[in-house]
Amino acid sequence: MIFQILIAIFSIVILFSLHELGHFILAKVFGVRVQEFGLGYPPRIFGKTIGQTFYSLNLLPFGAFVRVYGEEEGVMEGGSFRTKPIWQRALIVLGGVITFWIIAFLLFTLVAGVWGLPVAVEDEINHDLKDTKIQIIEILPNSPAERAELKSGDIIKKIESGGDLLETDKVAEVVEFVKIHQGREVVLTIKRGGEVLEIVLVPRVSPPENEGPMGVSLTRTALEHYSWREAPLQGILTTGRVTIAIPRLLGDALIKSFRGEQPREQIELKGPVGVAQLIGEIIPQGINYFLYFMAIIAIHAALFNLLPIPAVDGGRLLFLGIEKIKGGPLDPKTEKNVNAFFFTLLIILMVFVTIKDIKGLL
Repeated sequence: MIFQILIAIFSIVILFSLHELGHFILAKVFGVRVQEFGLGYPPRIFGKTIGQTFYSLNLLPFGAFVRVYGEEEGVMEGGSFRTKPIWQRALIVLGGVITFWIIAFLLFTLVAGVWGLPVAVEDEINHDLKDTKIQIIEILPNSPAERAELKSGDIIKKIESGGDLLETDKVAEVVEFVKIHQGREVVLTIKRGGEVLEIVLVPRVSPPENEGPMGVSLTRTALEHYSWREAPLQGILTTGRVTIAIPRLLGDALIKSFRGEQPREQIELKGPVGVAQLIGEIIPQGINYFLYFMAIIAIHAALFNLLPIPAVDGGRLLFLGIEKIKGGPLDPKTEKNVNAFFFTLLIILMVFVTIKDIKGLL
């Protein structure tokens, strides 16, 4: 478990270091001096100056950072961020977000070409399939599945009741088995991350309209392999699908929450510890699932960084947009103070979320 946690932490640091590398590269391309490129957050362990940039290794493994000359100080001289045209500054700001999407594309392409991408398949399709399984994709509220603490993403390995045993990769057979055993105790053997669990529940005899006896939605998944000619296209398409699905899912959850309805999926905020825990649960499933999950994390990070909140990339773009409309630069001191205020809020939020994640591990 410790080894998995170390891999998870290392993966997060690498991912966010590549994000900062995107800012770093574009700053160099446009002739902006980078004062510091840091791995982790202070306090500093050690550092070394190479050329015009100070490279540091820091204690807190929550990511990385880049300090660009003149971005906060408002210095108007050669090599300063402030002296560059708005379009160049916007590209420097977007460099990290673009890097996240490039990482996702590369990882999805690698997985598609080597192992295959997870896809939903019909029960009738049986040729050229790898790693077929039945997966829970939705838990309905106030259902036997919710009370038994089944989770979206759980894999059903087998199901038994009263001496009857079913091991299958067909959704229809599971549905039929549960229907036959309505009102009787059934035992589901579930794979969740690296764990195998036995969960007991009683399927309802008279479920609500449009709900099944257990209160779950099931799908049959498999790995679909692509040639190296096809894999890059699948990498692009998968990156696009996930990018669209995330805000759509979040929007659905927010709208239903405002209406007082139960969202289809519970949205849970995770900090570095929580993300590391999720990565640790994925690692035992295999390197392909680990890389696939890291691609999804990269897209989540890209979308979060685009939010128009000061202290993240979207907020910096917002300030550039205001400068463009206003026809002149904003007061550097005001911008710095606003960024510092929201950065402090983000740190406080991260601390609370991290405490919650740690409590969840105990």
